[in-house]
Amino acid sequence: MSTLAAARYGKDNVRVYKVHRDEKAGTQTVVEMTVCVLLEGDIQTSYTRADNSVVVATDSIKNTIYITAKQQSVTTPEVFGSILGTHFVEKYSHIHAAHVNIITHRWVRMNINGKPHPHSFIKDSPETRNVQVDVVEGKGIDINSSINGLTVLKSTGSQFHGFLRDEFTTLKETWDRILSTDVTANWQWRRFNSVAEVKSHTAKFDAAWEAARNITLKTFAEDNSASVQATMYKMGELILDAAPLVETVEYALPNNHYFEIDLSWHKGTKNTGKDAEVYAPQSNPNGLIKCTVGRAAQKAKL
Repeated sequence: MSTLAAARYGKDNVRVYKVHRDEKAGTQTVVEMTVCVLLEGDIQTSYTRADNSVVVATDSIKNTIYITAKQQSVTTPEVFGSILGTHFVEKYSHIHAAHVNIITHRWVRMNINGKPHPHSFIKDSPETRNVQVDVVEGKGIDINSSINGLTVLKSTGSQFHGFLRDEFTTLKETWDRILSTDVTANWQWRRFNSVAEVKSHTAKFDAAWEAARNITLKTFAEDNSASVQATMYKMGELILDAAPLVETVEYALPNNHYFEIDLSWHKGTKNTGKDAEVYAPQSNPNGLIKCTVGRAAQKAKL
């Protein structure tokens, strides 16, 4: 005897591009997103009895994404995702939860002759701004915002020593090393009760994203890092201070290794320690360090 333990379905990889034309200022702003919407509810019979009467077609989900993007602002993604998710829960009585994931691709306005160009943009990195919105009937709206694919490197200002040593240890201690990582940082907002409440905090979503990105870059650059662990914890603390409605901050930082190359075999060439200038970038294996920083015995304030 079997039973359907869990089920959700929807439309993935919906590519959306929207342009906002400010005729008065003579400028345009663009937003490009990849959207995924998954639905849950009283849909089990579509799996167990081949009953499609409970299925909101995934093509209808795609069309809803496009129409909502036309009718509503797509900035911030937190608000757009909340509007989308709430639509499905309110439109269909048998749908009780909607899960919306939005990846916002990075387009940066060009500077031409020292001035921002009114309608030209450059994709300067694979970095994305991501949002996961979960709308659950009777519970509210949960929002998780994140930065993904932000690659950073500094050529000094990082060290790693004093770590546990035993019969498995070959790594040498270092007081000066290259530090590079691909930043994944996300922050969980406290639960919202409605789309109206989410909209009332619109400016805070952009402000938190700007703060999180700036804090990540500034701390990475300026901290004389004793370890990736110590540096990422500082970042998390600072983001919590900057965004009172955020409950937790999570980082995942892979260690992109650059190894010294011993060239002493060639005429005694010095290329290690303080003489190191040429390195070999590594792909894998790599270290992966994660942490979640939360508030100690206090609630987020409005």
